[in-house]
Amino acid sequence: MRANTPACSWLVVWSVLVISACGGGSGGGSTPLPTATTAHVSPSPTRTLTITPTPSAPVTRTATITPSATVTATATTKATATSLATRTITATGTATVTQTPRGVQVVNASEGVGVIDENPGGPIKGGAPRMPAQYRVTQPDEVRVETFISGMEVPWSLAFAPDGRLFITERPGRIRVATGAQLDPHPWMTLPVSAMGEGGLMGLALDPDFAHDPWVYVCYTFDDAGTQANRISRLRELNGRGNSEDILLDRFPGAIIHNGCRLKFGPDGKLYATTGDSFQRSLAQDLGSLAGKILRLNRDGAAPSDNPFGPSSRVYSYGHRNPQGLAFDPLSGALFETEHGPSGEVGFGNYDEVNIIVAGGNYGWPVVVGAPGLGAYRDPLLAFPDVAVPPAGATFYTATLIPQWTGNFFFTSLRGEHLQRVVLDATHEHVVAIERLFEQDFYSGVYGRLRDVVQGPDAALYVTTSNRDGRGQPAADDDRILRIVPAP
Repeated sequence: MRANTPACSWLVVWSVLVISACGGGSGGGSTPLPTATTAHVSPSPTRTLTITPTPSAPVTRTATITPSATVTATATTKATATSLATRTITATGTATVTQTPRGVQVVNASEGVGVIDENPGGPIKGGAPRMPAQYRVTQPDEVRVETFISGMEVPWSLAFAPDGRLFITERPGRIRVATGAQLDPHPWMTLPVSAMGEGGLMGLALDPDFAHDPWVYVCYTFDDAGTQANRISRLRELNGRGNSEDILLDRFPGAIIHNGCRLKFGPDGKLYATTGDSFQRSLAQDLGSLAGKILRLNRDGAAPSDNPFGPSSRVYSYGHRNPQGLAFDPLSGALFETEHGPSGEVGFGNYDEVNIIVAGGNYGWPVVVGAPGLGAYRDPLLAFPDVAVPPAGATFYTATLIPQWTGNFFFTSLRGEHLQRVVLDATHEHVVAIERLFEQDFYSGVYGRLRDVVQGPDAALYVTTSNRDGRGQPAADDDRILRIVPAP
């Protein structure tokens, strides 16, 4: 058990230091952060809005209602960049989605209202999209949680190899390997990272053909002649250790905060990478910059010829602030992304997001926040305007070991200190239920800050804590990798 984290002030504070500390990012609280005067804000373009704000009262749902919905659908898809943007749903199978509110309702349902406000020189503020009520389930009785590995330092990303080994990045620069629950005391490889603020060794992915071509892909921050920069590399395994580094993408924008750096291979065999706006907001809308983007690369780092902005561009989508999680939907192949919202930056609320990513899509930052319903920008699947989540690693649970969770989308929460369970309808384009697991109160969870979540080869879920990142209150055995299995 861990001590509760003190709640942050509810006052609006125009300081990046307070925004980052209370807004729920991932960096060390002791590291000085840049002031707001260093940011370059791209003003909102002049436009005529045709959407009239129509705010409505939230829908109230009580915890005693247990509706269920049976829907029929399966999906067909092709593993191409285009298919990730458009999906064909055909009614050939049966999937039952049961909505069963339980626990304590803590956030009302919401209805999309379009544009709420437009500030000159600042983002257009939209409401949350249509979302169901959120329920706090502190101790879900269908599972138990055990400590798999303890005594780690900010384990950021997890990936299982075909032989069952677990590869782990620690933000100070170490790649670790565990066989079963036994952590090798010697790092698989150590990289010269700059682990300041939210930077350091972050993303990790294994080559899809790792058993025959043992490349480990990483994303990390380094000191580039006195400035922070990010890099994507691949490392070759030889005799059970990292042997050589092949730099695939070098010196793209980095900073003390907002580095992104999540890596995932897609069903098309391409490497997808997130980049933050490096606290230079205007770069997220600049297609000539790699900041504030989701990138799509060949395994050797080159741009795929079918990328949406031409064969020389690695950009897949843009308008992102600080994307922290990627997960490919096993039903359709679509890419789901989690993203940190402004959390007070530019004067708005939290607005953490979950997005379904399409090739060439513009996700709005810093021109819009929330779901304004403007055709030029992609609205989020989920947006959290009032209570900061903020989301990190994400996965779909495809196994049946925990049958109540099969087919659900999961993401971890840092400042929110919970694991969020999202139940989707059969098309996987609409949310029917949201549970905030292991949460005791807003900003207080059973296990503290949670960073990554993956499904293991044993069908359990593996979750990392992030209580030693400078913003948590670590327990004696933190940081940990937790293993979630069915209750006995």
